[in-house]
Amino acid sequence: MEEIISVIPSHGKYQTQTTRSWDFVGLNDYSWSGTQMGGNLRLNAQYGQNQIIGFIDSGVWPESPSFIDEGMDPVPSRWKGICTEVDAFNAIHCNKKIIGARYFTNGFTSLYGKVNSTEDYISARDADGHGSHTASIAAGRRVKYAAGIGGVARGTASGGAPLARIAVHKACWAIPGKPKSDGNVCVPEDILAAFDAAIGDGVDVLSVSIGLPQQKSFDQDVMAIGSLHALSRNIITVCAAGNSGPNPSTLSNVAPWIITVGASSIDRRFYSPVYLGNGVEIPGYSMSQNTRNVMYPLVYASDAALPGVSTDSAGYCLAGSLDPFKVNGKIVVCFTGSGLNIDKGIEVSKAGGVGMILANSKSDGDKLSFDIHFVPTTEVIYDSGVQILQYIYSTMYPTATIVPVQSRTYKAPLVAPFSSRGPNLIDPYILKPDIIAPGFQILAAWSLASSPTKLPYDQRHVKYNIFSGTSMACPHVSGVVTLLRAVHPDWSISAIKSALMTTATLTDNSNNTIEDFRTYIAANPFDFGAGNFRPVLAADPGLVYDASYEDYLLYLCAVSPGLLSKETLRSFCPSQAYSLDLNYPSVVVANLYDPVTVSRTVTNACNCQSKYTASWYLPAGIGIIVNPDVLYFDYIGQKQKFTVTFFRTDNSVTNQYVYGWFMWNDGLHYVRSVFAVFVS
Repeated sequence: MEEIISVIPSHGKYQTQTTRSWDFVGLNDYSWSGTQMGGNLRLNAQYGQNQIIGFIDSGVWPESPSFIDEGMDPVPSRWKGICTEVDAFNAIHCNKKIIGARYFTNGFTSLYGKVNSTEDYISARDADGHGSHTASIAAGRRVKYAAGIGGVARGTASGGAPLARIAVHKACWAIPGKPKSDGNVCVPEDILAAFDAAIGDGVDVLSVSIGLPQQKSFDQDVMAIGSLHALSRNIITVCAAGNSGPNPSTLSNVAPWIITVGASSIDRRFYSPVYLGNGVEIPGYSMSQNTRNVMYPLVYASDAALPGVSTDSAGYCLAGSLDPFKVNGKIVVCFTGSGLNIDKGIEVSKAGGVGMILANSKSDGDKLSFDIHFVPTTEVIYDSGVQILQYIYSTMYPTATIVPVQSRTYKAPLVAPFSSRGPNLIDPYILKPDIIAPGFQILAAWSLASSPTKLPYDQRHVKYNIFSGTSMACPHVSGVVTLLRAVHPDWSISAIKSALMTTATLTDNSNNTIEDFRTYIAANPFDFGAGNFRPVLAADPGLVYDASYEDYLLYLCAVSPGLLSKETLRSFCPSQAYSLDLNYPSVVVANLYDPVTVSRTVTNACNCQSKYTASWYLPAGIGIIVNPDVLYFDYIGQKQKFTVTFFRTDNSVTNQYVYGWFMWNDGLHYVRSVFAVFVS
């Protein structure tokens, strides 16, 4: 960077945020409603062939089939990066797919000492799995017959932009002395060094599935600083929202120049019911290895306790609690509520059990965990667990079978329970997350140096793994951003963000408002932002809310002047600046008592003449005035300004947020902006 604006202490460590999905969001559709383009978005973008995505993560497993370069064109001549050769990463591991590989350890070393080579590779090689997973979601090649452990989710895996180039910038490392299941640590100094290197190397998109557990002011947040530097070089940054949901105000990466992505589910669930000996089918869900579809004796773990072990401990299938003489050859019913769920299967397996029915405790209700167990397992809700126990005690010889996993279609998208929520604590006038994208049970490439669960006693290895997190949602958007850059090379970063947000959907596949995964209660913009992204519609949004680098500097004059140089503050910042007027595709009014007016400018992104009419959906208690409420456009790039005035009505509900949207519609394009208003 050209000058030092602020100094950031290297504490406050950042963390990584953990194939049906592309079909579900419609990326494989072969047409869209736009007037400018037809056909398939991937095809029109040449599958991202000449685009370069930089990944700041835990590295990459280069031998994965997702990263082969067969049939790819030569590396773009503008690429300036290198392939760092050290510790199991050689020049042969870079190719026309993985075109760059760097690693950064100065920050880590200053806090922890040298990286322990028994815990991580001191190179761009991925010992964890997280980096390989995220890279393949965004840019992995098409791989037939990919599947999770036991054949779950078998099919063709592909990244969103399967011919895009991958530049690896490893800045996240194994936590010293901790198991991989505890995650990675990403030190601010290393993150910022990775940003600088990626920018200098010439990436087009940065995909960063890491974040700080607590929000920090922009001048103390390296993600905000690094991405602002990227913005100045016309590089778009996509980040994970964080995995601290469902509590409010738990977001990471809230700077408005970042695309902040929350996680949603797709319409596929791995259904694995239990058939009881009395013919009753109990719904269950599994990501475990396949089972034999035969009847086995069934036992409740509490009734199979070792001598001297409490029935409570046995009921939870805690380590050393089960009697092999009572368990061998049987399916065991265990309950959640004490101990790691994944460890329960180990205990069942050690005792000779052939399978496990993991029933929720009463406090867990119907909140299933979807773990990758060590023994054939299906997970059932609490009421189903009670029903199974009633059956066991109603017959002399209870039996059951766990049906092999099958994919079934369900209501979707739902906001993933772990996905971090707003409001934004740094600037309540910026709505975050921006959008949600698939991040629940996503199949993608994995590191052979890791295991499916990342637990130290898990010795299984897989080429592909099913994982969940906003870390998985982020590269879905990164892949699509890459395609949009290819088909619209003249679009600004803000135009791309606007296109994604204003074309997102607020409804699920049953045409109801998107709901929360655990409560099945309608979610709101602090949960899902502008909605679940729709890649094909984003390619032809009609209108966009554009903003330049200078617009963001003006925004910083109001919100975070500490991020600006003294010269910028003196010569550029006005005496009064307001974050509310940043030309953002969504609106937050954080305090509505007297009427509040916000101004916005839309730019015609369609090579056509058009007339747009305003419409809106309002919650009870507020009204809006859009002025003007009709906009006319004669040519592409034409701009029109309008204002929206929010006011309270007589039936206002006070001291809470309410939600709605306004939309511009020309009969073909539907340009929606969501809003959140706190009624004082």
